[in-house]
Amino acid sequence: MVTTPGTGHQDPSAEVLAAAAAAFGLLGAPARLHLVWALAQGESDVTGLAERVGGALPAVSQHLTKLKLAGLVRSRREGRRQVYFVDAVEQAAVVEVVRLLVGRLAALEEPAAAPAR
Repeated sequence: MVTTPGTGHQDPSAEVLAAAAAAFGLLGAPARLHLVWALAQGESDVTGLAERVGGALPAVSQHLTKLKLAGLVRSRREGRRQVYFVDAVEQAAVVEVVRLLVGRLAALEEPAAAPAR
């Protein structure tokens, strides 16, 4: 953190801001945003996620790898399966932003999707 002269406020370093922008950039892809949304609801393996988000297994796997490298999702091995999840402690704020934003936009869309009488 860098203290801004005259304000007493501490600003993050350029490196920290770049890393945060890269993580948020990953969420700019609808498929990756959908994956984080789905994992915020509960853990899943890649097959279940591919079915849920409607993506091909290799594409979903690549998205998960990118999200994992950015620290947005984690995984653990259960037998032959790799189970993905969002770390509720470390990523609680990011997940809450995703939930709020997507939930709000979905709620705004609902009346428009209802058939007119």
